[in-house]
Amino acid sequence: MDRFDPRGKVNRALLVGVSEYEFTRPKHRDGVPGQLPAVAHNLAVLVRALERGGVLRPLEITVARSPRLADFRHSLRAAADSAEGLLLLYFAGHGAVPSAGDELWLQMRDAEVVRGETAGFEGAARFTNVLRILANSHAERIVVVLDCCNAGNAARVWEAVERPDVRRRVSVLMSVQANHRIDAGDADSPTPFTARMVELLTSGVEDREGEGRGDEVHFLALAEALRAYMSTHHRTERGEAWEPQSRTENPPVDVVLGIRAGAGRPVGSRAEAVGTGAASRPTSGRRRHRAFVARVRAAEARVRAAAARLWSGVVGPGALRLSAAAPHRPPGHAPGGRSTRRAAVVLLVLAAALGLVGYFVVDNAASDRSACGPPVELRLLTDPDLESTVRKAADTYLTSAANTTGGCRRSGITVYGAGSAAVVAGLRDQSDPWQRPVSDDTDPQRDIGPQPDIWIPGTRATAARARSFGVARTYVTLEPDAAPFAYSPMVLSLPQGIAEDSQRDRTGDSLAGLRAKLARRDKSASVRRPDPEYTDSALLATVGLYGPGRADVGRAEGSVAQTGPPAPTAGDLLCTLPDNEDTDRSTAALVPEFLMVSGVGCDRTTRTPRMAEYPDDVPGLTPTFVRVRWTGGDKDEAARDDAVRRFHDWLTGTGDTGEKNSGKQVDDGLAVFGQDGFRAPSGSHAFLAAHDSATGLISDPGRPAGAAGAEAMDTALNQYRNAKGPGRVLFLLDSSGSMAGLWQGPGGAPGILKQSLGGLGTQDEYGVWSVASLGRSPYAELLPFGPHKRGDAERALDGAAVKDAEADPYGALKAALDTMAQKGRDDDRPELIVFLTDDEDDNHLTAKGHLDELLTSARTKGVPVVMAALDSGGCAKGRPDQRISDASGGRCLDTKGDLVAGLRDEVARTGTGDE
Repeated sequence: MDRFDPRGKVNRALLVGVSEYEFTRPKHRDGVPGQLPAVAHNLAVLVRALERGGVLRPLEITVARSPRLADFRHSLRAAADSAEGLLLLYFAGHGAVPSAGDELWLQMRDAEVVRGETAGFEGAARFTNVLRILANSHAERIVVVLDCCNAGNAARVWEAVERPDVRRRVSVLMSVQANHRIDAGDADSPTPFTARMVELLTSGVEDREGEGRGDEVHFLALAEALRAYMSTHHRTERGEAWEPQSRTENPPVDVVLGIRAGAGRPVGSRAEAVGTGAASRPTSGRRRHRAFVARVRAAEARVRAAAARLWSGVVGPGALRLSAAAPHRPPGHAPGGRSTRRAAVVLLVLAAALGLVGYFVVDNAASDRSACGPPVELRLLTDPDLESTVRKAADTYLTSAANTTGGCRRSGITVYGAGSAAVVAGLRDQSDPWQRPVSDDTDPQRDIGPQPDIWIPGTRATAARARSFGVARTYVTLEPDAAPFAYSPMVLSLPQGIAEDSQRDRTGDSLAGLRAKLARRDKSASVRRPDPEYTDSALLATVGLYGPGRADVGRAEGSVAQTGPPAPTAGDLLCTLPDNEDTDRSTAALVPEFLMVSGVGCDRTTRTPRMAEYPDDVPGLTPTFVRVRWTGGDKDEAARDDAVRRFHDWLTGTGDTGEKNSGKQVDDGLAVFGQDGFRAPSGSHAFLAAHDSATGLISDPGRPAGAAGAEAMDTALNQYRNAKGPGRVLFLLDSSGSMAGLWQGPGGAPGILKQSLGGLGTQDEYGVWSVASLGRSPYAELLPFGPHKRGDAERALDGAAVKDAEADPYGALKAALDTMAQKGRDDDRPELIVFLTDDEDDNHLTAKGHLDELLTSARTKGVPVVMAALDSGGCAKGRPDQRISDASGGRCLDTKGDLVAGLRDEVARTGTGDE
């Protein structure tokens, strides 16, 4: 696992604690629930802990006590603009969520809640916007800590960020799971979450083997320790286990947040700490200079402040007014006598010091400028599967002879990845808002990243798909190379135990043929493929999966179906398979071959050895260099063109890199791609570098599939999006009397169902049953089955009420299975049953053999059932919920995990909505 050590860098921490609010209920109808005096203690203890930790200097910590929204924004931007190493944002106060639960609002001092059909949060910072500001910082790593009610709702905001480079930089620690309110504690001590966090920052975190506390406190260990402690010792206001959450990109980059007290160095000492960051990225000369200037300016500010205090406290303002002589002193004697003369001497020394400081800063800056001019900064956008290799190549280029003159870099490169389908749409249809975003609905700068100078898609066909051919005006021009510069075939990555033994049997067959042979060898084997909307390799796999002609897309998708959404990238897919040994041993993955050489950076556990089989009808990856030009972006066109040309020639091996015959191992970008397992783009597609045959690859797998066409890729993507047509979902809402304490607010049962509606489109059909036995029927229809506008469905759920009766889950589920099986009799549309319950009436399931009867029905009807239990043990092995979901091919969710997010995912897989 990568580790980021911020010591010795220019770091910033903004600690925001809102303990006092201007508008509180009941005095103000639209106010927040109340004051939070405990939060004031949070800031004091956290500042001390961070200062003792040795990562952040006192001058790098800014404390904002009960700021108004405008002041918070100003402080946030200031911290984001000045951070270069670690940027830490801590917030404690009230956190609010809308009824849909898809956002978190951090409520500042002037917060109000304007109620109506849709709640409006005035004086509150939308977490989406907070992330946008943080993402614009030049900080290498960003850590956000939220101690507020509903903090876990920030997870969905983080997960919705499409740019992997932003998610990779930002780690979020949330005090509690989504849609849960928490007690702030008493007024004389910090809040429970922050109190425990400070204790861990100060005393350290025990390692996973329980063999003591390490000297360093890391983000991941801190998050895990907080979750373990809080879930054991505290409960949310709903009575559930209090479970802090965290989010960090996979593979994670762990961040050093502090050094525990007494860890073998003087508290607050940084001289030793700077020398110990072996895993930290070296600080460049320009960064060191900026860090030095920041320290000098801070020292200058301290000197000036001391001078001001000395002048006002010792000399006094009267000394500047000649007419204000003291009446009791002899004429000609200035007030203060020797003290004044000493003060004057001190002031002269301080003034001299300030002059020297100013000289040193100016002189040092001037010498830095004279030595190296500012390099041209290029922005490089690439496919997420290629991002790691492209970043390695860019990092190698920056220090190569092709990019340096006299020790100075001629250009810099910022590499970032984004979803392939979003990039194609952005370049083809959204170049205007990419330059000038005008609404939250369409904002490529937010969803993809800055306007690129260079784009490296996974195939040349992707560049063709991004060209604008309509009559609408475009503000971007794409100039792709005539040919790709590297190649990687798509392979079926199989566990060694179920792969073909001979190389001949692993080549020369179609994907369907290879899968048929796999099924004969192991009937339990499955195949998975990443998200076709996110990477080119997954879309190429989909082209092969559907095959030519009029494919049965529904059947094809069913053959790679899995629980939950598909992995975003091939790397993510290979990362997650080892989480379950049985799955790892029995699952094949459609991925690009190079990942079997370079790895995926997450090999923390023992993984099953794999071998590659080579389908001859799945097009391979063909990375292509594309120059991107923007209308109006020609201010430094000549310099930018020169920088792009030099990198292009170095990367593709078409120019003189200045390093040929230099004795260095890496001469150009193709060598970097070769090390990561790529092949030559033409001829026999030989490997660009030698690789060990133990990796399970075949040097010459025979004739490859033809190159992908733009039309074939677009067709496959549209077929994927419309696979099986609109969905059908039947929601069963437990409305029995025991649900009364789990009913109100976005975290209550109706609110949870409302949050899942975003996955349903206007063509999907769905209905809601209220499950409580008041008469002969085990349910009452709350929303009739059919297509609905989301607002109409939400209003129906707003009218749901708890009934003074028990639920009959057996009767309701049996009726639901019969109903949905009847509706799906004549088509292959996706269907789903959702039962949201507190499990209090499970006795109706287990009596009289009901459960066995229901399990038989679930196995035969073919309708997946999601059992969503508002109970942390609802999905324990052997429980009815778990058995019903397994029998039906559905999923069991309980509050031990993120039930809300899981339910949203399951509904979205069935429906055609935007979420």
